[in-house]
Amino acid sequence: MFDFLKPSAPAYQNLTPAQFAEGLRRHPVTLLDVRRPDEFAGGHLPGAVNIDVTGPDFARRVAALDKTKPTYVYCRSGARSATAATQLTKAGFADVANLLGGVLDWPHALVR
Repeated sequence: MFDFLKPSAPAYQNLTPAQFAEGLRRHPVTLLDVRRPDEFAGGHLPGAVNIDVTGPDFARRVAALDKTKPTYVYCRSGARSATAATQLTKAGFADVANLLGGVLDWPHALVR
């Protein structure tokens, strides 16, 4: 009845680690680690690009990415990547996926 009162669903997908891993295997994607550079240096998913969502240049740096390519986003626990995923969808990225649980729940080895 009052649809405007309902919270809108995120325009991105929340994926479990298994779904996220499957998507990485099946499709060429932009893999975006939105943690701080020191966290990224401590270990990240293979092939990830590091753009800190809390950095002042986040919007400018992601604007240079291909908005038509699927973009998979993660952080430590999933909170910052959810924020980044929202910003990406608002910036016109068509296919955005967020890793639920972040690297804390990622079952595979990280690289340095």
